[in-house]
Amino acid sequence: MRVRKVPVVVEAFRLFIDERPQWWLDALAVEDGEEPGNAREYESWPDVRHPHALIMTLEGVHRAERGDWIIQGVQGEIYPCKPDIFAKTYVVLSA
Repeated sequence: MRVRKVPVVVEAFRLFIDERPQWWLDALAVEDGEEPGNAREYESWPDVRHPHALIMTLEGVHRAERGDWIIQGVQGEIYPCKPDIFAKTYVVLSA
C-alpha cells in the first residue's frame, strides 16, 4: 500500500542563527525549585568548544549543532533536523 504524509504546518528555527521563539525558550526554562524543561543549550559555557543543544525527545536525547533546524511538531513535541534533510522535507512559508 502506498500512502502520502498529510501536509501540516510546523514551527522551526535554525539553532544559534535565527531568533529563538518563545516555545524554545519555554523548553529551556528552569523555574526556581522546578524541573528543567526538555532542552539545554550549550553555547557560551567556558568548557564548550562547539555550540550545541541537547533535546529530550520520545526517542531519547538528541544533539543539535549550530545551524540545525529545531522543529516544534503538531503536538508541541520538539526535535532537531539536519539542514540537508530539512531542505528535502520542508518548505519555509515565512520568516
